Amino acid sequence: MKKFKLVLISVIILISGITLNAKTIQIVVKLQNEIITNIDIENEIKYLIFFNPKLKELKIKNLKNIAKNSLITEIIKKKEIDKAYNFNKKNNYFESVERKFLKNKNIDSKSEFIQILNSKNLNYETFKKKLQVEALWNQLIYSKYSKNIRIDENELRQNILIQIANETKKYDYNISEIFFIENINETFEDTLDKLKSSINEVGFENTANIFSISSTAKNGGLIGWVNAYQLSETIKKAINNLKKNEISSPIKIGGGYLLIKINNKKESKQIINVEEQLKELINKETNRQLNTYSLIFYKRLKKNIQIDEL
Repeated sequence: MKKFKLVLISVIILISGITLNAKTIQIVVKLQNEIITNIDIENEIKYLIFFNPKLKELKIKNLKNIAKNSLITEIIKKKEIDKAYNFNKKNNYFESVERKFLKNKNIDSKSEFIQILNSKNLNYETFKKKLQVEALWNQLIYSKYSKNIRIDENELRQNILIQIANETKKYDYNISEIFFIENINETFEDTLDKLKSSINEVGFENTANIFSISSTAKNGGLIGWVNAYQLSETIKKAINNLKKNEISSPIKIGGGYLLIKINNKKESKQIINVEEQLKELINKETNRQLNTYSLIFYKRLKKNIQIDEL
């Protein structure tokens, strides 16, 4: 009888625990037949901080908003991906993206990465899904819009040759970006003031996380090292006289505006190979145009999906 009572009490405690836990789960967003809960947002914050520790400097309200928008984006992209691809089928492109990701993080193997994730109480399959969404989305955008890419190779080559002829000093730049568009609910000046205020309060990188609509936003806007020949004349003129840690004025580009931060700057001793620089410039311009198409396509999808924030 005592054993029965003990078991009964344990069951009651277990049921009570489930009920209590269930009460803590709240639906934050409804998106067609999908929901995002407060638990989903808490878990997303863990992944975002793991890949960008600077996010820990943000207020929890901003963190939750970034995580919520990240999950909304992931759901919308996956819905479109599922129309074109079998998400669970082996994909060579995804595997190459994963290898590149590990290399960029200086991680030797997938097993080592899984151990790192486990040590942080993070799940590899969840990470894999997130990376897979981005990889297949990029593949989808390329298949839809690559035929629309317009690049004048002769003009780019001439620009490189002119720069080589006119410059006595050449520089490499380590840069970060914030890409933003005008908000219909406020003036351009108000948007810019909001960005400047945020940069002063939480720094450039965290402001990129909060406001930038570029694919670099999750990494604090980091682009990394580029040489002057890989930059458009417009961007180059805007940053040419900037010193380390200085930020450019807004640069009009691709339907929006760029703020560029100089993380570092050094004189380049590299001997310029025109054809190699041309290849890199073509690649960057291709990616820029594809990113523009990606943004336009995503905004159209989002506009046609009912999103209820509770």
